[in-house]
Amino acid sequence: MRGLRVAFSIDSLKLGGAERVLLQWAQWCKDEGWSVLVITRHGPDRDAYPVPNGVQRCQEPGLPAPLERLGWLAFPFRVWQLRRLLMQKRCDLAVGMTTLPAVKLLLACAGLPLRTVVSERNYPPAKPPALPWRWLRKLTYPWADLHLVQTRITGAWLRQHCGVRRQRLLPNAVSWPLQDREPLIEPEDWLAPELPLILAAGTKARQKGFDRLMPVFAELGLADSRLHLAVLGLTSGTYHGQDQQAWLRERLGADSDLQRRLLLPGVCGSMTRWYRRATVFVLPSRYEGFPNVLLEAMAAGCACIASDCLTGPSDLIRDGDNGLLLPASATSNDWIEAVAALLADSERRRRLGERAIQVRERYSADCLRRDCLEALRSTRHG
Repeated sequence: MRGLRVAFSIDSLKLGGAERVLLQWAQWCKDEGWSVLVITRHGPDRDAYPVPNGVQRCQEPGLPAPLERLGWLAFPFRVWQLRRLLMQKRCDLAVGMTTLPAVKLLLACAGLPLRTVVSERNYPPAKPPALPWRWLRKLTYPWADLHLVQTRITGAWLRQHCGVRRQRLLPNAVSWPLQDREPLIEPEDWLAPELPLILAAGTKARQKGFDRLMPVFAELGLADSRLHLAVLGLTSGTYHGQDQQAWLRERLGADSDLQRRLLLPGVCGSMTRWYRRATVFVLPSRYEGFPNVLLEAMAAGCACIASDCLTGPSDLIRDGDNGLLLPASATSNDWIEAVAALLADSERRRRLGERAIQVRERYSADCLRRDCLEALRSTRHG
């Protein structure tokens, strides 16, 4: 279908998995010859990723200062502004990414002759929004012409709790090799090549369970003075009112040598080099949607250990075959034993890494690009 006009709506293009997936889908649509618009509430000053060439970037129109001061009460005016923008751009199809932008988009599109698609990016009950948003989600989600879900468990929850019937499974894709972007951070600048390294990555410390790693690293680090732990992706400064790096250092304790070996390089655009440098990759998440960092680490051939939280890791890891899954209820001692055993067994790490690489084919960008475009192309209004 040539000439299709597609709009993607999200809060911002800050660092995160939903933002990366949106831009990948936008690129696929543009390459198909469609006209593509990315709409964000916040401006380019928050962007962590570049918008693909040929994709139009547009910020939602702001409100007059008296309306902005109304806070939540100004929401209907924001919906109206988004509706006017979609009408002005004459969109055929609009895609809302994450809960709040999706709800706003569905309200803005009500009664308009365009198709709507929603994509949740986390397991919904794991991170419930405020009560008014939950009410609006339950009201509006059945209006969407299609829901693109990352896991069957998420699809089942949406069907049961939000009356969502029209849905299609579309996990995240991995494009290999990964493309570098700024800032480029070299592992060799942080630790010597021969030293063992536990690697973790993500932008949300509590969701990813990085605090759970601190007693694990404390125990293992005291037993092996060469061992380092690197946590990539946490920005310096506050995130939702919390300094995540300082929080982790507090959880680690006062031992100065352990503090020195806890590496917090921040946001990193050269992830492939860190995946290849890792001795073991860990993901002790409390909840996930579909974890990009785990997918990438496996594609890089890492020996991976992940928490078997309700959605995500078990879709990627077959326990004992291409990685290790620990129960969501695993204790610090369970993690210590599992990580220590893998650090000590280079042959097992090699076997797990060789099998992990198979995700490059299972979740290849070429296959999932075709599925994504077909889903958007075949979406039927109403």
